[in-house]
Amino acid sequence: MSRKIYILVASLLLMLLASACSGRPTQTEPAQVIEPTFTPPPARLPVTEAEVRRVTVEEAQVALESGEAVMVDVRSPAAFEASHIAGALSIPLADVETNPTSLNLDKDQSIITYCT
Repeated sequence: MSRKIYILVASLLLMLLASACSGRPTQTEPAQVIEPTFTPPPARLPVTEAEVRRVTVEEAQVALESGEAVMVDVRSPAAFEASHIAGALSIPLADVETNPTSLNLDKDQSIITYCT
């Protein structure tokens, strides 16, 4: 009989232990809610396509010759290899859109992009 009592007590202890371990932890402080934030682009970058300044071919040529601007071809590398404006850099549009601030361009120069 003592063996049955021992098994019964051990079973009850295991059940109590299992129920104690499976219970939800008590929370003393309310959960902190973190609201999503929007980080606006740097002040000098346009937000919409309409805000992107357009230049004529003549304006681009003068800016390039004076060193005021750099020409960036945003087409695919294959399209760039097929033909491009002399002196232009190849930076695919996906790279520009993904992280424009990480591009290795002189921040004191205007950036003229083209895709056709």
